[in-house]
Amino acid sequence: MSQSVLPVFGLTEKKVKLEAFGSGLINSTWKVTTTSDEYILQRLNHLVFNEPEDIAYNISLIASYLKQHYPAYSFAAPITAEDGASLVYLENEGFFRMFPFVKGSYAKEVVETATEAYEAAVQFGRFTHLLSGLDATKLKITIPSFHDLSLRYRQFMLALETGNAERIIEADALIKKVMDNRSIAEQYQLIKTNPECKLRVTHHDTKISNVLFNKDGNGLCVIDLDTVMPGHFISDVGDMMRTYLSPVSEEESDFSKIEIRASIFEAIVQGYYSEMKTDLTETEKQLFFYAGKFMIYMQAIRFLTDYLNDDVYYGARYEKHNFIRASNQLALLEQLIAKENELVPLINRILSTNE
Repeated sequence: MSQSVLPVFGLTEKKVKLEAFGSGLINSTWKVTTTSDEYILQRLNHLVFNEPEDIAYNISLIASYLKQHYPAYSFAAPITAEDGASLVYLENEGFFRMFPFVKGSYAKEVVETATEAYEAAVQFGRFTHLLSGLDATKLKITIPSFHDLSLRYRQFMLALETGNAERIIEADALIKKVMDNRSIAEQYQLIKTNPECKLRVTHHDTKISNVLFNKDGNGLCVIDLDTVMPGHFISDVGDMMRTYLSPVSEEESDFSKIEIRASIFEAIVQGYYSEMKTDLTETEKQLFFYAGKFMIYMQAIRFLTDYLNDDVYYGARYEKHNFIRASNQLALLEQLIAKENELVPLINRILSTNE
């Protein structure tokens, strides 16, 4: 990347250090260091986010609301360019935005302790709670049908008809597992039409790396708001469960390393509910365990569908990459379901204790 974008944001110093930052797979991110300050510069992937201006609109709307109603909340608002815009376009370079670097903060890539899971869950719950007065329907849809399990299931069924015939035969056991758990998709269809399951300002990407921590290990705020849209709470809680519960990610091919850590599960529910207990309806409170099944099942379907369609969406870094990913997520789903009798009582205890 050329440094021609920096003066647009008022950075005209000659001695500026740019270094790649983070491990995000969608946007390109750099840390910018000047003699007096530090910043985060991002180039948005307009192939994923077809309307980058919608993201800028959403973040501006959220920033304005929080500044007006909760000025003490730590929110990393974007830095405006010299023309007042928070998103700029450079010919042959792309769309860029810049944020202040939160000094003394750090992000994690993997959840190691229940305390980390709790702190992250508190931050995501607080984010949605503080924005409960903002009409979620005012937000732009940055990725249409992002967590629409009904759509993902229909895409899977279509892949069974039109996908790679050899891969369909090869994946027969995985396909059967998806079909055996189709009640998860059927329940989601009911949730979508239930007025007790409310649309809220939802982050939709609650992996641990999207939380900033301070030096004492306390959560500061959430970051990476590109996928903030109207949504159901099961998306945020479910994505935490999908990415926090097991010590290994969906990339792990040794499935014996996959496990459900009950202490992490409890921390997620406790942390999120501590912030959202006055917001959630009685119907929603009964969906905490389902949230984990929902997100894990959906991601398994998406990986398997892509495999059957010759890896056209996620791509593949090696042969059968998406087959392995789908197998991994279905193994995680099986382990979660197997622990239902152990985990549901934990949920009920948290709900009753915090009433």
